[in-house]
Amino acid sequence: MERRFDGFVPGRFQLDAFGAGGFRFADMSHRGSILATPSGIRIWPVSSFAEVTLESLQPILDEAETIDFLILGIGREIAFLPPALRDPFKAVGITVEAMATPAAARTYNVLVGEERRVAAALIAVD
Repeated sequence: MERRFDGFVPGRFQLDAFGAGGFRFADMSHRGSILATPSGIRIWPVSSFAEVTLESLQPILDEAETIDFLILGIGREIAFLPPALRDPFKAVGITVEAMATPAAARTYNVLVGEERRVAAALIAVD
């Protein structure tokens, strides 16, 4: 039986599904965006690329010692990631790749499957 996601689930999980405005993982579903880090998956209160801030990505910086790659799913479109968002991650050794959310979710799953040190910030898409 699928449970509702209540804000944070500890552990590393691949995404079972994405689209329709949300994600399924760990026998749970969530409508809206998510942050997935080595410590777990949490709600990310961002619904568009314009809302992505360094503050909204702080949980990833908080776990920087366990992350080599950040996959940023920025919705359906591709956008340039400004240095103000990229440079703080580079300074702590995290490579950031921004791409459309569907590609980002698939890339995240591959890297988790390979047991890579990856995090994802994924804006939900319909």
